[in-house]
Amino acid sequence: MITGDLPPDPTWDDPMPEAPKTRMKRQKSVLLALGWHDHRLLNGIATYAAEHRWHISAASITKELAIPWGWQGDGVLAWLAGNDELCEFVVSLGVPTVDFSLRRANLPFTHVVQDHDECARMAADHLIRRGFRNFLFYSDSENWTFEDRGKGFVKALADHGLNCEWIKWHAHSSYRKGRGEWAKRRAWLATKLKNAKKPLGVFAANGTLAVEIQEVCELSGISVPQDVAIVGIEDDLLLPQSTQRSITAVDPNFEELGYQGAAWLGRLMNGIQLDPAPIRIPPARIIARQSTDISAVSHPAVSKALRFIADNFSEDIDIDRVARTAGISRRGLH
Repeated sequence: MITGDLPPDPTWDDPMPEAPKTRMKRQKSVLLALGWHDHRLLNGIATYAAEHRWHISAASITKELAIPWGWQGDGVLAWLAGNDELCEFVVSLGVPTVDFSLRRANLPFTHVVQDHDECARMAADHLIRRGFRNFLFYSDSENWTFEDRGKGFVKALADHGLNCEWIKWHAHSSYRKGRGEWAKRRAWLATKLKNAKKPLGVFAANGTLAVEIQEVCELSGISVPQDVAIVGIEDDLLLPQSTQRSITAVDPNFEELGYQGAAWLGRLMNGIQLDPAPIRIPPARIIARQSTDISAVSHPAVSKALRFIADNFSEDIDIDRVARTAGISRRGLH
């Protein structure tokens, strides 16, 4: 065992080698100024933010509905559809901003939005492939999103030589805000659905309205999907476990919308100048469910037969029983 002083290390007198000079990039601070949001949109934003080490400020607006006057940072992700004060605040910041809405398309921001035309075309194609030739679009309020979807649906059908009736509750003479509005709207909708030519393919302006159409059909004795097939825009209300008969829906790709919106903001914060034209994010897919699970036919007896088979598919049924229900001979079904 060696004791005492250790011999001097010949390298001790050498100067310490200089570490390479590295400069840490300052973390970007981004504010979420979302007058409306969806958890999938937030997931997309969060994914991009984590990949690029952003700090996200959000709670004061999205949870407390309080506008953080005095906030300082590098950029804003906004949804400026309705709140005038929120819009005034975001404009006052003077920092790079991406707006997920086109409600205020005149503002000098980059707009990254859903491709409503493509959502509508996807819904139209889905119904056309199932043999539908009668169509209806339903909206209940003056809303740029609903307007874009409605116009897109009407155009997509017109491209195939087909017509569509657009029913607007907000344009009806009975439209009034108040306690009686809900009941009046449903009575009006029931009349519209009963009077429409069948079989009917309906595209609802959003998921809530798709559920309302289904409920009104059930209460009015209108068969879904045999008489009325329903397509909505995907939201939590359209999940299969949420409704009596699951509703077909267009998935608008909210997560990708959030991710791409954040990516475009990143470019702006890095000094890249962008084209002022809106950047449209296409929908992901259409999710086919029970509300359109049928091939539309105009022959009433065949329609009855198909409805009977759909309603009793789990039972032991034969051709004679189907024919009796349809009021037609066995030969007539061939």
